[in-house]
Amino acid sequence: MNAPNSHNPGRSAILLIHCPDKKGLVAAVTEFIFKNDGNIIYLDQHVDAEQNVFFMRVEWDLTNFTIPAEKVGEYFQTLIAERFGMKWSLYFSDHVPRMAIFVSKLPHCLHDILSRCHPDEWKVDVPLIISNHEDLRPVAETFGIDFHVTPNVKDDKKGTEKKQLELLEQYQIDFIVLARYMQILSDDFVSHYPNRIINIHHSFLPAFPGARPYHSAYERGVKIIGATSHYVTAELDAGPIIEQEVVRVTHKDSVEDLVRKGRDLEKVVLSQAVWYHLRRKILVYGNRTLIFD
Repeated sequence: MNAPNSHNPGRSAILLIHCPDKKGLVAAVTEFIFKNDGNIIYLDQHVDAEQNVFFMRVEWDLTNFTIPAEKVGEYFQTLIAERFGMKWSLYFSDHVPRMAIFVSKLPHCLHDILSRCHPDEWKVDVPLIISNHEDLRPVAETFGIDFHVTPNVKDDKKGTEKKQLELLEQYQIDFIVLARYMQILSDDFVSHYPNRIINIHHSFLPAFPGARPYHSAYERGVKIIGATSHYVTAELDAGPIIEQEVVRVTHKDSVEDLVRKGRDLEKVVLSQAVWYHLRRKILVYGNRTLIFD
């Protein structure tokens, strides 16, 4: 038997699991943890009855766990996952992800994200901001974050994205947040970060596309406006949705009111999506997400 991980008090492991539903799944996973002296601190599970698929998120304290952290995945695959045909992802609570932020000119989402990036709220490093404009460089400098401009997105998309990918590799980036980055990413770029690029946009799509959606919505007299955050896929604005929120508006609201309320929603919805991602609360299945409590 391996020695307990007593040198890592407070460290926990997180498993996200899905597989065909059958009897004994919860018992098998919890027994694996119990028999190796793990203490479960979180467990949530769901069964999609229509597709007969089982989903689970389980987290346990590693303080006295008898399997070394670097061997947990190997043991779990051999002892449990193979038997049930499980697909799984394993994470550790002491890993600090490295996040890159892509921006254009609008500052509201960037300011909100950076205001949360401290140990008391988010456990994350932000070493890099990439933009196609110079406008938000002072914000990056205020927070001591490296700011790189790649301006020729339309003129040389392939070359620009190659440079961006090189920067992401140089800074060892784990995931990307598009904080109102007003450029479309190519399929090739997205393929380098599957389910690791988070976007935000208004929820008028597809009814009010284009550069002036709030004006179009105002002209139609909408009663609800909203924001949607999702993982980016090859299909534009059609990736798995992480978080959404709405607010009611009336005929008394001007276009400027709609824009202001929409931007407030965008900040909150994007930050909530990033929070779920950091906490490993998201399980992507097909083009949907399960968000565990």
